Amino acid sequence: MEIQKIMVIGAGQMGSGIAQVCASAGFDVILHDIKEEFVNKGYHSIEKQLQRQVEKGRLTPQEKDETLQRITPSVELSNARFIDIAIEAVVEKMDVKTTLFHELDQLAPDHAILATNTSSLPITEIAAATKRPEKVIGMHFMNPVPVMKLVEIIRGLATDDEVFQNIYDLTKKLNKVPVEVNDFPGFVSNRILMPMINEAIYTVYEGVASPEAVDEVMKLGMNHPMGPLTLADFIGLDTCLFIMETLHEGFGDDKYRPCPLLRKYVKAGWLGKKTGRGFYSY
Repeated sequence: MEIQKIMVIGAGQMGSGIAQVCASAGFDVILHDIKEEFVNKGYHSIEKQLQRQVEKGRLTPQEKDETLQRITPSVELSNARFIDIAIEAVVEKMDVKTTLFHELDQLAPDHAILATNTSSLPITEIAAATKRPEKVIGMHFMNPVPVMKLVEIIRGLATDDEVFQNIYDLTKKLNKVPVEVNDFPGFVSNRILMPMINEAIYTVYEGVASPEAVDEVMKLGMNHPMGPLTLADFIGLDTCLFIMETLHEGFGDDKYRPCPLLRKYVKAGWLGKKTGRGFYSY
């Protein structure tokens, strides 16, 4: 199947980034969200990102305009009837995703692939909300999407080989690097990253070292570009807690138990950069 028209559902940071790379690669994109203000914010974010590329000489003004022209704003999910693939990038809540996929299943053409950008939830469970589980797949982009090269491609239990190959090929056309991953909690990226972040939080919680010291050790000693606690603040401590809870529930292993300090910060509303305070103040 040749993919031509893509619908990105969710116009937040991840969704707008996915829409940008799809449009930049020459695909027609429908950028959808539940409110016009959300779609407009996402569209303007893309416009701003592309303008930066123009100012750096990486893009011509004409290329920027052509990319933006390929993006159609949407607040009607019924626009899914025109697509070849939907890429979902909404909130990380299973009930929200399964409701959305059930609706998409009824609206999208029979040939359409339904992909989810989930960072930790089971693809098989999301697929079970549809009558086309063989056409449901995980397509986990990294943040920020326009910069980061990796996309985890996750098969559900029923995902068809041809669907996997279509998504693998699409990822390459987006100038990304696809990596095949099986459907386990956290996949590969978050199964390794989040316990590391959680252990860094335990190190602070137990008084071993300050957040600054922990981050310096990992940056200067392990050559990480960013310390784990700074990274946690950028990801959002609520997101980190959610993924740790998903890993803990999915594997039933105490090595994935979220640190009490992480829970305390989230309850305090200290969610990181987005709220102005986490392990650091912003």
